[in-house]
Amino acid sequence: MISTKNIYLLPDRRKLQAICKSISVLDAILSQDWEYRYYSYNAKWADNEEFFEMRNGSGDQILILFRQDGCVINGFSHESQQQEKERLIQDLPSIFDGFIFDEPVKTIGTTFCIWTTEEKKWQVGQIDNYEDNSAKMLRIFDGDPQTYIDWATDYFEESFKETGIPLETISKIYAGQTLTEEMVLAIVEDIEDWEQLKSDLIEIGYPHNIH
Repeated sequence: MISTKNIYLLPDRRKLQAICKSISVLDAILSQDWEYRYYSYNAKWADNEEFFEMRNGSGDQILILFRQDGCVINGFSHESQQQEKERLIQDLPSIFDGFIFDEPVKTIGTTFCIWTTEEKKWQVGQIDNYEDNSAKMLRIFDGDPQTYIDWATDYFEESFKETGIPLETISKIYAGQTLTEEMVLAIVEDIEDWEQLKSDLIEIGYPHNIH
């Protein structure tokens, strides 16, 4: 199971980025109201930077910055014991300082931090002997479409079709296939605002063929 103790199980940053986009697309389909989404992605966060956010509504959040030269994951678990941030980001490359020390990370907080650059594999700061909840929070990044289906079936309850969330369609989105109206309607009965969905897909940076 992926956690700060098993960071080698994290996919490489390109694969992680693809997963983040896919689950954000799926959330945009299942909930057109951004307030109730768990996952969101902004491909235009800043010049040459893209941003992913997970928020569970109970105080737990994951913020991920994707750059051309690396990636950093900031995790905050509201139930975890707070630890000195300096230890959590020990040896963090300075290219990530603006993200880690500025908003929104500054206000949200940090209970674990994981990063990688072109030259190195995933690294993690100094984490004291306590449960940081990272295994639960990072589980979605295992790359298995069924993991998302199991989670979304419980979280979104009746937002999807009565036949359930289709593995075939979710697998296509995980594979980065161009999103079509047929794929969307395989997941939900209808979309209230197709223009909103197209706008969300542009923000995520995911290819689509929706007219």
